[in-house]
Amino acid sequence: MAASALKRNNVRVMGRGRKAMVLAHGYGCDQNMWRFITPAFQDDYHIVLFDHVGAGQSDISAFNRTKYSSLKGYADDVLEICRELALKDAVFVGHSVSAMIGVLAAIAEPERFDKLVLIGPSPCYINDGDYVGGFSRGDIDGLLESLDSNYLGWSSAMAPSIMGNPDRPHLGEELTNSFCRTNPEIAKHFARATFLSDNRTDLPKLKKRALILQCSEDIIAPEAVGRYLHQHLANSHFHQLSATGHCPHLSEPAETIAAMSSFLAA
Repeated sequence: MAASALKRNNVRVMGRGRKAMVLAHGYGCDQNMWRFITPAFQDDYHIVLFDHVGAGQSDISAFNRTKYSSLKGYADDVLEICRELALKDAVFVGHSVSAMIGVLAAIAEPERFDKLVLIGPSPCYINDGDYVGGFSRGDIDGLLESLDSNYLGWSSAMAPSIMGNPDRPHLGEELTNSFCRTNPEIAKHFARATFLSDNRTDLPKLKKRALILQCSEDIIAPEAVGRYLHQHLANSHFHQLSATGHCPHLSEPAETIAAMSSFLAA
C-alpha cells in the first residue's frame, strides 16, 4: 500500500542534492521530456520524475473517469507522491497543464512546496470577456471533437504546431510520437479536463514564489495569458523566453535552464 502512488505514477528519483525538485510533464507527454533539463540540477537537487496516469509507464488500470475529470485529481496524485516521499519545501516544475496542477497542489498543501516554476502555463484556455485565453469556446469544442473522432490524426496535425520550430522537424516528430504513445481514451478525457479548465479564481490563493516562463509565438499559451498570471499571482516573476513554441525544455533547454537557475538562486 505504501508505494501505491510511486508505482501508479512510475516515479523515478535521481540526483544528489538534499532539496527536492518535482518535474511534472504536460499533456500528451511523459517524464522523458525532462531529459535535457535534469542533468543541470541533479548535483543540487533530489529530482522526482513521474508520469500522469495514462502517460508513459504509469499504471493505466488506475485511471478513474470521475477522479480525472478535473485537474484536482491530478493534483491529488502529485500530493500523494509528495507524501509517500515525505517531501517538504520542494521546487515544483510544471509544463503546460501541469503548471496549474502544481498551483492546485501548492494551495492544498503549501508546506510541500517552496517555489514553483510554471512553463507555458494557462489558467483558462477560453476567451472570456476581457480575458484572452487564446481560443474561443467554438475553437475548443472543435478541437475536442476532432480529437474524439480521430485521435491519431489529430495528434499528427496538432503536435508539430504546438511544438513550433518548423526548421527542426524532429522536435515536432518527437511530440507527435509522444502523443501517439499516450492511451487514446485517457488522452481524450485529459484533453477535456485540460482545455475546459478554469483556474483563474484559484490564483490569488497561491502564496508561494512562482516563475512564469513565457514562450514566444506559443499557440497554446499566448503572451497575454502569461501576463494575466503574473498580475494575479501575488508573488510571481515573469520571464519572456526567446524560445518559440510551447515546449522550451525540448527546443531550447539551455535558455530554460538559465532562467530556472537564476530564479532558484535568487
